[in-house]
Amino acid sequence: MPASLPVVLDPSLPDVGRALAAAEESWAAADRLDDPAAAESLLGARGDDLDRLLALAGSVRDAGLEAAGRPGVLTYSRKVFLPLTHLCRDRCHYCVFVQSPARLRAQGLAPYMSAEDVLEVARGGAALGCKEALLTLGDRPEDRWPEARAWLDEHGYASTLDYVGDMARLVRRETGLLPHLNPGVMTWGELQMLKDAAPSMGMMLETTSTRLWAEPGQPHHLSPDKEPAVRLRVLEDAGLARVPFTTGVLLGLGETPAERVEAMLALRDVHDRHGHLQEVIVQNFRAKTSTAMRHRDDLDAQEHAAAVAVTRLVLGPGMRVQAPPNLADPDELALLVRAGIDDWGGISPLTPDHVNPERPWPEVESLAARCADLGFALRERLTTHPSYLRAAREAADGSGRAGADWVDDRLLPHVLALADADGLALDDAVAGRSPAGPSGPPRTAAPAVLTSEVAGLLRAAEAEPSGLDDAAYARLLAADGADLERLAALADEVRRDRLGDVATYVVNRNLDPGLDPERLRALAREAADLGATEVCVQGPAPAGSGAEGYLAIVRAVTSVTGPHGGPLHLHAFRPAEVIDGAARAGLTVPAWLRELRAAGLGTVPGTAARILDDEVRAALTAGTDVAVAAWLDSIETAHAAGLRSTATIVYGHLETPAQQVAHLRTLAGVQDRTGGFTELIAMPFVPAEHPFPVDTSRPGARPGPSLRETRAVHAVARLLLDGRIDHVQAAWPKLGVRGAERVLAGGADDLGGALLDGVLDPGVGAEAGRQLLPRDLRRIAERLGRTPVQRTTLYDPVPG
Repeated sequence: MPASLPVVLDPSLPDVGRALAAAEESWAAADRLDDPAAAESLLGARGDDLDRLLALAGSVRDAGLEAAGRPGVLTYSRKVFLPLTHLCRDRCHYCVFVQSPARLRAQGLAPYMSAEDVLEVARGGAALGCKEALLTLGDRPEDRWPEARAWLDEHGYASTLDYVGDMARLVRRETGLLPHLNPGVMTWGELQMLKDAAPSMGMMLETTSTRLWAEPGQPHHLSPDKEPAVRLRVLEDAGLARVPFTTGVLLGLGETPAERVEAMLALRDVHDRHGHLQEVIVQNFRAKTSTAMRHRDDLDAQEHAAAVAVTRLVLGPGMRVQAPPNLADPDELALLVRAGIDDWGGISPLTPDHVNPERPWPEVESLAARCADLGFALRERLTTHPSYLRAAREAADGSGRAGADWVDDRLLPHVLALADADGLALDDAVAGRSPAGPSGPPRTAAPAVLTSEVAGLLRAAEAEPSGLDDAAYARLLAADGADLERLAALADEVRRDRLGDVATYVVNRNLDPGLDPERLRALAREAADLGATEVCVQGPAPAGSGAEGYLAIVRAVTSVTGPHGGPLHLHAFRPAEVIDGAARAGLTVPAWLRELRAAGLGTVPGTAARILDDEVRAALTAGTDVAVAAWLDSIETAHAAGLRSTATIVYGHLETPAQQVAHLRTLAGVQDRTGGFTELIAMPFVPAEHPFPVDTSRPGARPGPSLRETRAVHAVARLLLDGRIDHVQAAWPKLGVRGAERVLAGGADDLGGALLDGVLDPGVGAEAGRQLLPRDLRRIAERLGRTPVQRTTLYDPVPG
């Protein structure tokens, strides 16, 4: 019988001895192995070379545990396994978890676990000391099986993921268990909408080998969710969504050594960008009877150990590396510890491993004894790893960066109630004994007393929200604690008095200006068919297209009829593009804007305002931004031409509170002169999305705002602009859903756009992939007690 993967190495690779020397030099110099050829060679280490490799990997692991403050401690999570549905739209050739509706019926099972069954299992796990509820299921079964769609419709769910979220919230509320979601492929928006349901999520990358997905007969053929690019997109989106995420590789499917290293490096790269991978699982293939791969050999133990060790060297000491203990024979566990693992993953005292039902979990006491024999203590952890709990705690108290709230603030007290000072599980913690018991929210402390200075300013603002001087608003921008809570409450009162308890949103689509007119027209038509009333285009027309390039964009989009009749609304061309188009046309800016409006342009974005201070703008963009005077002239000229615009501010970088206030004052002045702004969009600075490096050594510089600053900016903007700019938008693509909810409760009233991706070309347009569906926006509004109202670009209600 053939081995699962003959380790046939490229003869051009360095020999194992030289690769080991390179790995040792890398560890001494840079903490991790950066040479793919050396990593590939090390996968073939055996005998004395393997011993030397394992010793190096173990020392890297030990350094990481020392740095994490828990030297000599390996971890596991006591969990209960909830297989919410065994249906799936994929057809993986090695899987026994997935069942057909007919097979479920034959066993007397419904397409999905009922809420009652979920709670029965969860309560049994809680009674046995579990703290994690692992929800695992097949990918989007309703897309393949009518029985799944019918069950969801009957029970009132739009999708399987909606049911996952509801069951996770139910389990947490009724049992105190902390859900970990493993539902397969999720979009950015779905990850965001599930953050309040679970403090961690996961999805195995498995492999980056497109060959194993695309070629007939390979393990992932005809499995749409196993396309490597799709799974890498999930990992990217999980990072953008700030979700503590578990992932890993599955070895022995037929991948080459080079493909194994490629997968390790892909995981390292995405973690370097976002810092969200809380653990990486190095899982060995185990053949299952009744599957297409039943004749393939299990992955050899030494081959597995070498791969674990190389993963450790590639990812470095800071990553938690896991190997499932039930997939190794008892005498192989020591080999995995030597290879550099520091975590065993979830172990259940109640439920089987439904994915590998033939492999029982080890007894925790037995595993602890084996760890002790190897010189390690075994400690229970929570589903969210300790470093993320610390960061979440800091974000919750206002000291963390905006977006660094790894755990939803509504979940965080329940998680921390089960954690010790190091972020591991409390030895005597019981999941059902959360801060308010199993079914209620955490108790909140009595509100602190306002400082007298801020109390006086807020009394004055209550009488006249826009009547304070600049120094007073700057002082309010520094509000914290009870001062911040009262500031946000006042801003919310001003919002309610002005607009009532509604939350508005627009259904729109971003498109790239570089698309040819026919493609633009097709994508605009698709957007209108999906309900979009607006298309946004930001960026210059192609360089060789002249002024006609801009006019062609306008004609292409507005030639499409919107969903309620009339041309589709085009919101396009920032001041820099307006100035560029006028120069191409040989016209003045006023004449050019009149021509654009005559061609059908609806409104212009007031983006790229950043902070309206030339020194700050030059430092932020290396002098590439248009000057403040030119930005203002373009916007005011657009307003004079009958083209209204948004107003924006980007905060949390180099600017001071005084400069934030001056920026808002400048916008207020424009509004007094023109009345052309439709809304203010306050956007946090996101370094990873900024095209230029920012000198954070400057006094007052910061790598993005804290949540405290974000809330204060939105609240002060509501007060200062009261009576001038009615609408303040919660920029959820930058803030995340929970950040948007926080500012909507503190002065903001608008949810912005749904940013539909469509299916013709979902990757085009700014912020592609960050889509919230209209039903998501409505749900956010309703959770805040607001009436959701779909609007047009100009804030008129959309019929129906």
